[in-house]
Amino acid sequence: MRRIQFLRVIPLLLVCSLFSGDGFSQPFADDIKQFKVQDQLHPPPDQAILFVGSSSFTKWKDDSAYFPGYTIINRGFGGSTLLDVIRYAEDIIFPYHPKQVVIYCGENDLASSDSVTADTVFERFRVLFELIREHLPGENILYISMKPSPSRVRLKEKMEKANLLIQTYLSINQNTGFIDVYDRMFNPDHSVMSEIFLGDSLHMNARGYAIWKKAITPFLLK
Repeated sequence: MRRIQFLRVIPLLLVCSLFSGDGFSQPFADDIKQFKVQDQLHPPPDQAILFVGSSSFTKWKDDSAYFPGYTIINRGFGGSTLLDVIRYAEDIIFPYHPKQVVIYCGENDLASSDSVTADTVFERFRVLFELIREHLPGENILYISMKPSPSRVRLKEKMEKANLLIQTYLSINQNTGFIDVYDRMFNPDHSVMSEIFLGDSLHMNARGYAIWKKAITPFLLK
């Protein structure tokens, strides 16, 4: 019992430390400021679909064109980790009152340090999930699996384990979905499709996003 209570304290301390101090002295503060400027100039509608996470969303500039008939708010900021999304949840998630939150994040967590494990990524995701559930009860939450970026092949086993942990967790929670893009990005010989990535072998080109569109569309709420 004491062990369980202790484990529950860790996420609470994590959230408190992230939200303490001046939020705009934190990493990515300029990105968050820019989102706020955009919202003032063009107030987004309530009950839209919110994309939040790292650069795979940031670079998806024409995401709305991939999903005609859906209202998409994209609040991805490049280089971000799950810790960053947690830190700025009050700025880039809660104010929009979305009907659906689509998360792509975790790759940068693993790439940030060898000490970050699959279990670390899962725990960070769980904190974010519960934070969203607390502030937006009943909202539909989707997680897009981490993709097999060629430049991060060394993280393959960690990614696969973290994806599985998150998928299993979502399977026992209501009104959720796990979108597997990982397995869709391999050739028949189990090599990664290099042609769907940009020259940095990390970010995707239009062919990569076309794969994501097919995987994501069945999960989106009309």
